[in-house]
Amino acid sequence: MKELLLVINEDRFFLSHRTRIAEVAARNGWSVTLVTKDTGQRGEIEKMGFNYIELPINPTGMKIGDELKTLIFLYKLYRKHPDAIIHHVGLKNMLWGGLASRLTKTRGVVYAVSGLGTLFGEDNIGKVAKVIQKFLKFSMKKRNISVIFQNHDDERLFLESGIVDKSKICFIKGSGVDLSEYNFSEVPLETPLVVIFTARMLREKGVPDLVAAAELLRGEFEGKVEFWLCGGLSSNPSAMKEEEINGMIDGKYIKWLGHRCDISDLLRKSSIMCFPSYYREGVPKSLIEASAVGRPIVTTDSVGCRDTVEDGVNGFIVPTHSPERIAEALRSLITNPQLMRKMGEESRRMAELDYDVNKVAATHLNIYEQLMRTQCAL
Repeated sequence: MKELLLVINEDRFFLSHRTRIAEVAARNGWSVTLVTKDTGQRGEIEKMGFNYIELPINPTGMKIGDELKTLIFLYKLYRKHPDAIIHHVGLKNMLWGGLASRLTKTRGVVYAVSGLGTLFGEDNIGKVAKVIQKFLKFSMKKRNISVIFQNHDDERLFLESGIVDKSKICFIKGSGVDLSEYNFSEVPLETPLVVIFTARMLREKGVPDLVAAAELLRGEFEGKVEFWLCGGLSSNPSAMKEEEINGMIDGKYIKWLGHRCDISDLLRKSSIMCFPSYYREGVPKSLIEASAVGRPIVTTDSVGCRDTVEDGVNGFIVPTHSPERIAEALRSLITNPQLMRKMGEESRRMAELDYDVNKVAATHLNIYEQLMRTQCAL
C-alpha cells in the first residue's frame, strides 16, 4: 500500500488546514500517518481512520537539545519508512525533516512553504534565517522532491537564494476552503455593522494596529459599528497576553471573542474582514475563508496578505503599521454599502477560482502520485 507521512507541528493545525488532503489520499489507496505534536486531538484524528505518531517538537522553541531530539526522532522514523512519501508542513519540519530525509533513502519528499514567519522579514533577513537557508539548500538537493509555495514572494526568495530548482516548484494558493461550508452570503447592512478579525492573538497579526484604527473611528461610528477580535491565545513568544488584550477592549465597541469553532457563522454575521498582518504569511486562511463567504477585505501590503486582494476590486491593501490608513479604508467601506456588497461578490468569485479545497486536495494527490512513480535518488 502507498504510504504518506504528514509531518505537522500540531494536530490542531492538521484539523484546520490539512484534513481534506488526507481524506482524499486515503480514498485513493494511501495509508496516511500524521506525525505531529499531540494537543489533545489524537482521538478525533484516529477516529477519522488515520494513523498517529506523536512528534517530540517544540514549535516555537529554539533550545538546541529540543531541536536535536526532533531531528534524531525523524531520522529514525524515516529509516523505518523508506518507501513513504513524506510531506513536511511548516518551517521547522522542513528544516529538521528535510535534513533527516536527505540523510535517509526516502522515496520522495514534499515541502509545504506555508509561511516563514518573523525570521524572514521582507526588508531584512537575519543571521538565523541565513543559516536556515543553508540547511534547506542542502536538504533540497535530493532529486525526488516537490516544493509547494502559496505566494510568489516566498517562491522568489527560495529561487534567488538558490535553495530550490524551479523545476521542483508547485504553486498552490493556500490550504483551501470548503466552499459549501463557507458558502456565499450577501454582506449584511444592518446596524451595527461588524468588522471582524480572525487569527491567533499575535502582535504580528496586526491586532494593536486594528484596535488603534478602531479608536480613530470611535467618534464617528460607535453604536453603528462593532469590532470583533476572534482568536485564541498562543504559545508563540510574541503572543499577546490575556491582560493586554483585555486592556484594549471595552466589550461593546471592541470585543474579544476568544477561540471559536463557529468561524463560518461569525463571518456571515460580519460585513468586513480586517487583517492588518505583518507576519510573513503563506496565504492566510482567515482571508481565504472571508473571501469564500463573500466579504470585502482590508489587509496589508505584506507577504501572503497581498495575494488575496485586488486593490479596489475585492478590498483594499494598506501599508503595514498604519492605523490611519486602515481607518481610512474601513471608513470607505462603512459609508458605502453598495461598495461593500460589490467587493464581497468579487471576493467570492476569487475564492471559487483559487481556493476550492477539493481542487487543492486533488493537486496534492497528483504530487504524491508523481513522486511515487519516480525512483528514489539522493
